[in-house]
Amino acid sequence: MPYRLLVVEDDANAAEFVCKGLRQEGFAVEHVAAGPDALHMALSEPFDLIVLDRNIPGVDGLSVLKALRAAQNETPVIILSALAHADERVNGLRAGADDYLGKPYTFSELHLRIENLLKRRAGKDAQTSLSCGDLTMDLLTRRVTRAGKAIDLLQREFQILEHLLRNKDRVVTRTMLLEQVWDYRFDPHTSLIDTHMSRLRKKIDDGFGAPLLHTIRGVGYRLSEQP
Repeated sequence: MPYRLLVVEDDANAAEFVCKGLRQEGFAVEHVAAGPDALHMALSEPFDLIVLDRNIPGVDGLSVLKALRAAQNETPVIILSALAHADERVNGLRAGADDYLGKPYTFSELHLRIENLLKRRAGKDAQTSLSCGDLTMDLLTRRVTRAGKAIDLLQREFQILEHLLRNKDRVVTRTMLLEQVWDYRFDPHTSLIDTHMSRLRKKIDDGFGAPLLHTIRGVGYRLSEQP
């Protein structure tokens, strides 16, 4: 599944340049131009990395970054800024940035820094199991259990459940599932997702206690112990 990046840049030309290049490199990219939109999206959707311009309207980049860290959001952040003096870089790193790239920059340098951060995070975040309540998934043996009872899942069902578990307590949209599980960049306008989710719900919820898989009508799904 491709890494999902959020690019926050108010300059239309710069945003097009960065987003186009990253998509060509195989990343799934979302773009917003203003601070409030960046904060809302970063806190409500899962991203593997954020490319954050420092000088953006509404709420500046450093304030967005500080708010993310205050909310315990540890998504790696690369700050882009024309303020490239050493003191400014230090301020950015102290605010919680993982890297700071001065403008002007080349796409190849940005791409390399993104790759390095993602590799570093992959090593740090390596997990062997995922869980939600009494539902557990062993990523090494690919064994899924609930309340100690083994659950037999098909490959696609396992992929869906893994994605939901990695985003526990957060809404996963239908678009995100199509992109991350099926690698679709379009809506096939079929009952594809509904069929798979219905089968998955029967396997992980039927016959157990409180349901864990919740449908958020018109949006997507959420795996959570909370109703």
